[in-house]
Amino acid sequence: MIRSELIQKIAEDNPHLFQRDVERIVATIFDEITGALVRGERVELRGFGAFSVKKRDGRVGRNPRTGEAVEVEEKHVPFFKTGKLLRDRLNGA
Repeated sequence: MIRSELIQKIAEDNPHLFQRDVERIVATIFDEITGALVRGERVELRGFGAFSVKKRDGRVGRNPRTGEAVEVEEKHVPFFKTGKLLRDRLNGA
């Protein structure tokens, strides 16, 4: 499912809301999750999962084309851990 499909589904399930309002709601939710991760906070959606940021240390990598050693800087990457309810639903429990 992509963002526009999510917006369409929410709009269909809530005919009393205008499409532009649903778009603004979805954008606000994603912006708040992104903002919290940028601040280093954890975002937990009960029953769904938790978003957090993990730090990857710098390392020496290899250029796959030339085999030359390349310095890879440390970076922060988003991480998602599924909640128990979501895992159980995926596994038919």
